[in-house]
Amino acid sequence: MLRAIIICPDVELNDRLEKSLSETGIVAVTRVMDRYPNALELVRFLRAHAPQVVFLSTQTLSRAGDVVREIEKHTPGVQVIAAGRVADPQLLLELMRSGIREYAAYPFDREPLVEALMRVREMLQSKPAYIESTDNVFSFLPSKAGVGASTMALNVAVALSRQPNSSVLLSDFDLNSGMMRFMLKLTNDYSVTDAAEHAMDMDEALWPQMVTTIDKLDVLHAGKLNPDFRIEATQITHLMNFMRRNYRVLCFDLSGNLEKYSLEIMHESKKIFLVCTPEIPSLHLAREKYLYLKGLELHERVCILLNRCQKRPIITPDQIEQLLGVPVTMTFPNDYQGVHRSLTFGRWVDPSTELGRQFMVLAQTMLENRPRALDNRKKFIEFFSLVPGKYPVNEAQKPAV
Repeated sequence: MLRAIIICPDVELNDRLEKSLSETGIVAVTRVMDRYPNALELVRFLRAHAPQVVFLSTQTLSRAGDVVREIEKHTPGVQVIAAGRVADPQLLLELMRSGIREYAAYPFDREPLVEALMRVREMLQSKPAYIESTDNVFSFLPSKAGVGASTMALNVAVALSRQPNSSVLLSDFDLNSGMMRFMLKLTNDYSVTDAAEHAMDMDEALWPQMVTTIDKLDVLHAGKLNPDFRIEATQITHLMNFMRRNYRVLCFDLSGNLEKYSLEIMHESKKIFLVCTPEIPSLHLAREKYLYLKGLELHERVCILLNRCQKRPIITPDQIEQLLGVPVTMTFPNDYQGVHRSLTFGRWVDPSTELGRQFMVLAQTMLENRPRALDNRKKFIEFFSLVPGKYPVNEAQKPAV
């Protein structure tokens, strides 16, 4: 069925049109707006519902014309069908000038309405509706509990939100022991489980209640401990589609338990950041998870982030890469006091510290989409790694002595 919305200030006309469309069995009306929206409201409305068809009232032609231009600008391919009580030649001429080729006249008799819908469906088959949707989806997966993946996800998301023209959503999908609510001292009662339960009817009015905005970052926390809650694949699909239409970057903090919904998220991710520490148990489990993801053909998306690195490591970078069987993408220094201070105040690590600068470097790399060197392993490491003493690093990024 075609997804449609109705924009019409005439409430009686709305009801009649919605009923007539339902009777055709061709269209599913997902939302009705009983006024002409401004440009910003319209964009949010379109991104929330992703319609293929917009039924637009001709009650005020000038306002209708503004709506049509915004639709063409932001969602090319979305078909517009005008709707009104009269169909005089002058009105039809004005509609044609504005680019509208279909008109549904009250009382919306079935036969002409179906014919118009069939023509629109043919148009959509040849030129599908386009609504911008980001592919900047990143997952943070811990090798084991306590390696700092949530700290990594939070601070990288904050760094991403500080980039120009960047709208970022951080979602905590660790239903077993999600930390974002605690780390940021959030008081919002809504959580990931609420968002999942309302995924099918999520809209621009409901979503702001789900998230907490801190500076330029939106956060969707995991809520109270709820390990028995199951998120279905269809819920993940609808929820992620909504998120991708409304943000430029999505960051997901996962539990590490490889639940079905976590795998669904990783399949949609551009990069999967596997976070580990330079300790044998953590490295062993990182290797196991990498091999598991390789079996799912996700290994090319995996990037190893080595957290809490010491200046004089017990396990050398060479040994770590031999244990993992995959290059280390980036290392992060151990800053216990800085992380503890950020938790105390419900904030993030000071971006001026060495650790804070590393988070910013990773965030910039994520958005720059640099190509990976496939034919020369050393170049790949030199390109990403900041392991002290092994490969060249930028002077500004060298650890303080």
